[in-house]
Amino acid sequence: MFARLLTFAGFIAVAALTLPGLATTYLDRPAADNAATADKAVPVSTAKYAAGKGVTLPADAKGHFFGTFSINGRRETGLVDTGASMIAINMSAARRLGISPNSLTFNAAVSTANGVVKGAYVKLDRVEIGTIGVRGVDALVLPDTALSGTLIGMSFMNKLSSYRVEGGALHLFR
Repeated sequence: MFARLLTFAGFIAVAALTLPGLATTYLDRPAADNAATADKAVPVSTAKYAAGKGVTLPADAKGHFFGTFSINGRRETGLVDTGASMIAINMSAARRLGISPNSLTFNAAVSTANGVVKGAYVKLDRVEIGTIGVRGVDALVLPDTALSGTLIGMSFMNKLSSYRVEGGALHLFR
């Protein structure tokens, strides 16, 4: 029990150190005024699938890697963030993903670009992109004011066999 608590505290500490800088870049994107701008800001489906062996996400104009993930069976656009220790989702996304707000306990202190906020630890049943799927992925739910989207962190990436950035694209392999 104590080892689990220490592991969880370690995840929170790493998240507290890494989320602010990476989330700031993600959160500082201007709000989309129309559908055309929104489509440019967040590519919906630019991933390429390598015959069941992997997924390739091309970088956007700012060098970020966005993908359309299936989280707990529901589609969600996420920014792959290797600086985040865990997947981070906001309350709005949590509701869309079928996570009941009443089931959450916001007891994890997380430092973000907007200051320290309380986050809730959850375990996602399944996270998929293309032909890659992993089960039992750790995540944090944060208030909407602390995070405007979904960050796909190392709790997902560490379950892959490998990943690399090459030729302006992120290559994921399971």
